[in-house]
Amino acid sequence: MIPLPPHTYQPNRPAYGPPPTMKPTAPPAGPPGTTGTPPPPKADAQCWGAASSARPPAEPDTQEGDVECPGDVAGNGPQAPNSYNHVDNRMAGAAPPGRHLGHYPSLPPGYQNTSAPPPSSLHPALQAATQPYTQGPQPYQQQPGGPGPGPAQLSPSMAAMSLQSSTPEALRVVNLLQERNLLPPAPVPAPTPCLTQDLQKLNCSPEVFRCTLTSIPQTQSVLNKAKLPLGLLLHPFKDLSQLPVVTSSTIVRCRSCRTYINPFVSFLDQRRWKCNLCYRVNDVPEEFMYNPVSRSYGEPHKRPEVQNATIEFIAPSEYMLRPPQPAVYLFVLDVSHNAVETGYLSVFCQSLLDNISALPGDSRTKVGFITFDSTIHFYNLQEGLSQPQMLIVSDIEDIFLPTPDSLLVNLNECKELVQDLLKSLPNLFEKTMETQSALGSALQAAFKLLSPTGGRMSVFQTQLPNLGVGALQSREDPNQRASAKDVQHLSPATDFYKKLALDCSGQQVAVDLFLLSAQYCDLATLGCISRYSAGSVYYYPSYHHQHNPAQVERFQRDLKRYLTRKIGFEAVMRIRCTKGLSIHTFHGNFFVRSTDLLSLPNVNPDAGFAVQMSIEENLDDMQVVSFQAALLYTSSKGERRIRVHTMCLPVVSSLSDVFAGADVQAITGLLACMAVDRSVTSSLSDARDAMTNAAIDSLSSYRQSALTIQQPGLLAPACLRLFPLYILALLKQKAFRTGTSTRLDERVFAMYQLKYQPLAFAMLMIHPALYRLDDLSDEGALNISERTIPQPRVLQLSVEKLSREGAFLMDAGLVMYLWIGRNCHQNFLSQVLGVSSYAAVPEKLSLLPELDTAESQRTRAFVSWLRDQRPFFPSLHIIRDESQLKPHFLQNMIEDRTESALSYYEFLLHLQQQISK
Repeated sequence: MIPLPPHTYQPNRPAYGPPPTMKPTAPPAGPPGTTGTPPPPKADAQCWGAASSARPPAEPDTQEGDVECPGDVAGNGPQAPNSYNHVDNRMAGAAPPGRHLGHYPSLPPGYQNTSAPPPSSLHPALQAATQPYTQGPQPYQQQPGGPGPGPAQLSPSMAAMSLQSSTPEALRVVNLLQERNLLPPAPVPAPTPCLTQDLQKLNCSPEVFRCTLTSIPQTQSVLNKAKLPLGLLLHPFKDLSQLPVVTSSTIVRCRSCRTYINPFVSFLDQRRWKCNLCYRVNDVPEEFMYNPVSRSYGEPHKRPEVQNATIEFIAPSEYMLRPPQPAVYLFVLDVSHNAVETGYLSVFCQSLLDNISALPGDSRTKVGFITFDSTIHFYNLQEGLSQPQMLIVSDIEDIFLPTPDSLLVNLNECKELVQDLLKSLPNLFEKTMETQSALGSALQAAFKLLSPTGGRMSVFQTQLPNLGVGALQSREDPNQRASAKDVQHLSPATDFYKKLALDCSGQQVAVDLFLLSAQYCDLATLGCISRYSAGSVYYYPSYHHQHNPAQVERFQRDLKRYLTRKIGFEAVMRIRCTKGLSIHTFHGNFFVRSTDLLSLPNVNPDAGFAVQMSIEENLDDMQVVSFQAALLYTSSKGERRIRVHTMCLPVVSSLSDVFAGADVQAITGLLACMAVDRSVTSSLSDARDAMTNAAIDSLSSYRQSALTIQQPGLLAPACLRLFPLYILALLKQKAFRTGTSTRLDERVFAMYQLKYQPLAFAMLMIHPALYRLDDLSDEGALNISERTIPQPRVLQLSVEKLSREGAFLMDAGLVMYLWIGRNCHQNFLSQVLGVSSYAAVPEKLSLLPELDTAESQRTRAFVSWLRDQRPFFPSLHIIRDESQLKPHFLQNMIEDRTESALSYYEFLLHLQQQISK
């Protein structure tokens, strides 16, 4: 008899279906990164940034009253010569757009211009393709041989294109109870939208921008029937090897909805283009007639802006009403006895010394330092001093800045004093007996220091703050961890950190939190400081400079990237979509400034975002819809930049076509974000129920509405064959699992990661990759930079796939485990690990020795290649059967049964039972 999982299916309970119509609700006060943020009510669009302490507002867009952001470009400023670089060599320190504290339109852009032409019965793109040209001195033709056509060249036959016939594999019926080996041997690719080849070539990379459904349902009722969530997943500031960059005096945008011109607009003739979001016809500016790439005139459709779905604009200085924000870095360091014991301070100081010249910035870059225990210590680093001066403020109730003008100093002018301070800091506190932590007061002081300029605050904390404002008490009962009851204390204990984060956001300050602790620190509360200020959270449990070398290496590697990676300041991101679609809820770290505008005081290349969408109006007359994300920021070099991503997807009317276009990984990633929200606002068990219901509902809908021939078994279309496996993986993920001893901080951090990580990295944390390493060969290997990278096949996560004669690597995102079988081949032990026998494998080994053998080189090349593909550094644990970490390794064997959770096959039987009710 198969036991039911710790949740039951209730047909009337809403699972994660399409979102209801947006109601004006305030953002929930959940822990940063653990709650979704619905856009604020439209009537409240002016609520943010009105504080008297705000700095001067940035310039509004001068057309149509659109105030996309301080750095927003109107496109009608002074003319300057155009220039275009295919690869941007100046991106060493890019940054976000400026601040704007003015008003916002009462309606989302694109829905307020009543004079926009109504869509005709023919799709605008097709209409454009057949409309006679009436302007221009000579016949205007878009050349098929050009870099790529826009929708103006869509063949009318696309209307009759059958999506189903072109994607038979996606709809192949799979009986999940019979086909056990469903996992492909290589990573799962993103599905390709069913568009014409020309449009598909121009589409945005799925690594940057993807949708849960690559075929958009024509109506909300079709979406409701499919029982699949509609949403977008973005990685907007991703490091790109090729980024087209345009410097132009005229940034061409729709005069109605302010969409940036893109590959999916229609050119009616040389002088007019039709917006692909609101369908307004716009004039082509004279300057846009010249193509800087071909150096020809009269071919606006061949401009780089119309040939690239991802592009970056450099806005000219004429558009700036004030100087762009300088790069400002403030480090706030816990120096209590507990902090000194961990040894993190010397690692931090050495890392900053090693990388101080690589901090993104220019001649205006500023740095500052604050340390704290029961008092707050400031450091005067003013030019002309012979050594740094420590200034101690003991009144933590009414914090003040002792010498405001000399605490943030120009890095170039005061580099020697900064280096002296970093060399002496670890020794200053090595004998301290001070055990208290006034983190709240230190954050208030740091906020006062950064408010005039904005910038990045990096906070290092090693214990529960227990003194002054923001003091916390432990809420974790270790005896309750393994109980089957609901997990408590996932929401913040106080709103102090959220309120301070919102103040920071208003002054363009982002707070990044590094938590290094063996004890409970209430990350659910502390994380709010990063969640609402667009910061990041880093967590190093049980960090100790001697006892935990793997965490030390991870901290060092993460810190190096953190200090040197690209950064954008005073940024905003706006997401636009074709008329009829609307944004429902945002997920990630930010503050929602208006219905479609996210405030990002800092933006970094490692941050991901998710957006839930709904269909407000039928898309009957449309064959394609588009989505556009515009990220405006100030680079660390002081340039105002705008990075734009545009994605085009087909519209379908049949349920089969909706299923055929389902992106199973994007659906899983969006459901994970929604489940985090549900855990915080409702309960963990409710979130678990809803995830299970999502699988039941979609497979049930597929069976009832999309299958033409009914047959026994648990049936799924091939494109969703991994959906139940991914849902089971989520139920067993640290964020959502029950019945195992999971520390509260580790659970909350896992929730943060699921909401904040770009999809590719979140999927590894949900469903790790397992490889066999003792038989690596060069067959099918990649050759990258003269290195040969083996490509072993991905194995199912079951102990059935392990062999005592082998060695197996599990890549779980933040951590890797190399499990050595008891009878592992002697060749692997000696040639890769450098030991004589299985018994000689050290108990705690976190490094692969550099041996001069082909086997060692292959293994190290593969592991380092996996590590190089992500922005954070996963620690490696080499474990034997007797290792203390073996249970952690086995916990990721998702297809196997555990004490508290079903095996994959049992879970499939449970789904079938519920569907057949």
